[in-house]
Parts: sequence; C-alpha cells; structure tokens
Amino acid sequence: MVDNYKQWHENLPLSLLGYRTTVRTSTGETPYILVYGTKVVIPVEVKIPSLRIIQEVELSDVEWVRSRYEQLALIDGKRMNALCHAQLYQNIMARAFNKRARPRQFTPGQLVLKRIFPHQDESKGIFSPSWQGPYMVHRVLT
Repeated sequence: MVDNYKQWHENLPLSLLGYRTTVRTSTGETPYILVYGTKVVIPVEVKIPSLRIIQEVELSDVEWVRSRYEQLALIDGKRMNALCHAQLYQNIMARAFNKRARPRQFTPGQLVLKRIFPHQDESKGIFSPSWQGPYMVHRVLT
C-alpha cells in the first residue's frame, strides 16, 4: 500500500477496476457488464487461467465470434433489467423520503420562511442564519 499521497496515480487503475466491477444498488449490475455485456477478466485470471478463460481459448474463431455476438445481443436485455431495477430503486427512495415529508397547505397572504441550505450561494458560513424571509404567499400553484 502507498504511504505517500504523491503516488496516488499508481493505485488509480486498481481503484477504477474495483469501482467498475462492483454491483451498484441502484441498477443491480456492475457498470462493466452494462457497457460490455460480459463479466470482467481480472488480471489474476490472465496469469492463472480460470475455467472461463480456458473455454474461450479452446474455441475456434467462428465459435468465439458467435458466442461474443450472443453476449452482445444480451446487453440490451441486461440494460433493460438494470433500468427497471433503477426505477424500482428510485420508487423505494421516493417512498422513504415521502414518509418524512409533511404536506403543507399554503394560502395567499400567509407569511413563510425560506430555508437556506449550506450548499446554496446565500449561505455565509456556520454562524449565519439558516432561514430567510419572511415572504408573503401571493399565489398558490397546484
């Protein structure tokens, strides 16, 4: 492991490999599978061949092209599954958020305060107020 922060670039390829081959909760797939349609061959499998590598080496060119074409044809199905999984995940997250959100009814003429979040431009630091206003409601849109 690198103890010096100046050599971060030496660990970047392995970090990216780990990031791209980790299953995402939102899609249920790895980014590598969604792009290439097959599982990644890790560097260890190249030096110490796995069963998958041995099978691919023993295939003839025509058989390898046919199997690769079939894998590429399955990419669209995997992407659709990932899209459905992502939509379900978004619905779960929205439901969890909406449990905590309280609906508010505003009427014209009512005074309201605006919340200032730390990442907004109006935020002036930790000792500044976190509310702005009061503002008067002129029109309510549904």
